[in-house]
Amino acid sequence: MIRVDDDGDVRTVTLARPERRNAVTPAGLEALADAVTDAETPVVHLRGAGAAFCAGADRSVVADLAAAVDDGGADDDAGDAVESFVRRGQATADAIADAEAVVVAGVDGPARGGGVELALACDVRVATPEATFAEPGVGFGLFGAWGGTARLPEVVGLGEATDLSLSGRVIDAEAARRMGLVSRVVDRPAAVVAELADNDPTAMRRLKRRLRDRRPAAAQADADVEAFRELVAANAADLRDLDD
Repeated sequence: MIRVDDDGDVRTVTLARPERRNAVTPAGLEALADAVTDAETPVVHLRGAGAAFCAGADRSVVADLAAAVDDGGADDDAGDAVESFVRRGQATADAIADAEAVVVAGVDGPARGGGVELALACDVRVATPEATFAEPGVGFGLFGAWGGTARLPEVVGLGEATDLSLSGRVIDAEAARRMGLVSRVVDRPAAVVAELADNDPTAMRRLKRRLRDRRPAAAQADADVEAFRELVAANAADLRDLDD
């Protein structure tokens, strides 16, 4: 379900269920979180196998949860199973966002629902021309609950996020780039990954933390000073030659 390949400074994590458009199950979510969290490389490339990036939650899992709730009514076990699945998805998205490595989503085909949410948790999102994006949950009575309601407005703005979520419409890669959902449209996401992996890994880790810091401005300013001071000390030998 999750394939991991380490090559130099890059770990490639592949959602490997092409027959299900790389839809994820609870076990798949857990394996994905572990694959990203355990990476010792400075950069992780998240991609999909086959023609899709990720169809989101496996519909058979959602159907089973719905059947259990329908059969059990207000049964606590059924409700707990639903909550557990949502929490698992949230924890996986958070693990991606909080990983030590810089995580790049190379969206190389359709991304739907939870697939969009997993991409949103990544630090960098690039797409191939074949990529498309949608939050279709509203069409069958659900919505993205793996952190998408918080991350999507932050990334594309409230207006675009509301439109995408309430309409369920499909957008192509260029539309995604224009609204900021992805930063680039490229033929080979791996080339962007390699470009990032060529940078100083300590600086990338610190910069990731700084960019994701949501504390008040004064606290962020102090953290900027500390992180910059530490990087100058760590790279002093190389930095002194910058003016040569």
